[in-house]
Amino acid sequence: MAIFISNIILMLNMTDINEIKLDKVDRRILIELDKNCRIPSTKLARLVHKSRQAVDYRINNLVTQGAIIGFQTSINPHKMGRRIYKVYLKIKNVPEKKEKLVKHLKSSAIVYWLGECSGTWDLILAVFAKSEYEFFEFKNEFISTFGDIIIDSHGEPLIDVKQYTKTYLLESKEYPTESVMFGGETTHGPLDALDYSILQAIVNNARISIVDLSSRTKSSIQTVQARLKKLEKLGVIIQYRIGLDLNKLGFELYKSIIKLQRYTKSDEKKLLQYVSSIPNIQYFIRNTWQLELELVVKNYQEYYNLTENLKRKFPEVIQTIDSVLMISDEWTPGYTNLLKA
Repeated sequence: MAIFISNIILMLNMTDINEIKLDKVDRRILIELDKNCRIPSTKLARLVHKSRQAVDYRINNLVTQGAIIGFQTSINPHKMGRRIYKVYLKIKNVPEKKEKLVKHLKSSAIVYWLGECSGTWDLILAVFAKSEYEFFEFKNEFISTFGDIIIDSHGEPLIDVKQYTKTYLLESKEYPTESVMFGGETTHGPLDALDYSILQAIVNNARISIVDLSSRTKSSIQTVQARLKKLEKLGVIIQYRIGLDLNKLGFELYKSIIKLQRYTKSDEKKLLQYVSSIPNIQYFIRNTWQLELELVVKNYQEYYNLTENLKRKFPEVIQTIDSVLMISDEWTPGYTNLLKA
C-alpha cells in the first residue's frame, strides 16, 4: 500500500489538543443529533433517558467546548441539476504559491469543499458543475494558472456517496450503522425562489426553528413546513446532521483511495456489505474509476489495521490503496452560490 504519511502525524500526536472527554450520554446525544439534528429536545430526552433541560444543557456545552462545530443540512446537488466532480492535486513545495492556489479555489464560484492532506495527494476538492463542459473549463482555467506548481492531477465525476452515522463515537460496537445516499442520477426538481430561500436559511443552521425559518423567508409556518417536506421528498434535503471537531474528540480522519482490478455486481455487494459493517466508516464514495473510503480512527495504527484487513478480504478486487491523512476539511462558497441560483 502506498502510504506516505509525513511528519505531520508526529506533530499532531505531540500537540496538546485538549481532548474533550465524552460520557455515554454525550455520545448517544451526538449519535441521535447526527441522524436528525432537528429532533425535538423532548424526544431526544426520552431516547437518552434524561430530562429535556439536561439534554439542552449538554448540547449547549458540547457547542461551547467546540465538539459540535455546526448543525448542517445535507443537500444533494444531483437533484438540483448539478453534478459533483472530484479533483485530486499533488503540489510542489512552494508555500507562497500553494497559498495562492488554495485562496483561488476557496473563492471559486463552483468549488464547495476543499481538503488539505498529507500523503499521496496534497489537495482534494469537490466542485458543482452543470455539465462536463463546465467542469472542463474550470479544470483548464486553474491548471493553466497554477500549472507551474501542480506535479500531478486527477479528476472525475462522482457517481454516488453513502453517508454513515457517526457510530465511531460509541465505545460499544453494537449500535447499528445507518446510512443515507446522495449523488446518483442528475435531475432538476420543480424548485422556486422560496425553496432556495429556505435552503439558504437552513443549510448551515439545521436546528433553526420553524418560526424563525418562517420569519427569515417571509412565509407562513404552514407553507415552510410543506416546502421542507417537499424538499425531503424530492431528495434535495437528505439529512439534518452535525459537524464535529474530530481533533478535539481525539480522532483522525483518513481517506483510502482504492483502485480496482475488477468490480462485478457480486464484488460490489460484498464490498459494500463489509464496509458498512466497519464502525469507523464515515463516507463510501464511488467515482467513475475508483472508490474512496473516509475512516475516522484514533490513530494511524488503527487505520492501517483496517486497510490491511480490507485488502486481505478482497485480494482480487483491490489493486492498490492510496492513503491520505486529512489536515483540514472545509466547506467553501460553492454551496452558497448554488443556493442563490
